[in-house]
Amino acid sequence: MQTNGLHHVAISVKELEPAVRFYADVMGFEQIERPDFGFPGAWFQAGDHQLHLMEMADCEPDPRQHYALRVDDLDAAMAAITAAGGKVKRSLPDVPGAGRQAFLRDPTGNRIELNQPD
Repeated sequence: MQTNGLHHVAISVKELEPAVRFYADVMGFEQIERPDFGFPGAWFQAGDHQLHLMEMADCEPDPRQHYALRVDDLDAAMAAITAAGGKVKRSLPDVPGAGRQAFLRDPTGNRIELNQPD
């Protein structure tokens, strides 16, 4: 099988509204239309990819599990997130083959990596 890339990542959030505010206001993603699946959720456009949120009040994210967002300028991305009220932490030292990294968490605790490749 050959794929053409990643289309979307779907994650669970405990409360939808704080997560929607975080992904729109702090991360700067564009909320897009979502079909009614019979449970609360939201979809976002994040560059060429999508992020799908599903509200599940009893979810407990694994602290190591994460998704990574490629950025061209890690320092600028960190500054924008901090200016919007987010808390992001730079990972030092740089990881050979993985580039420059920083991490933050959404309101549920889902881990997000910001990655500026070598």
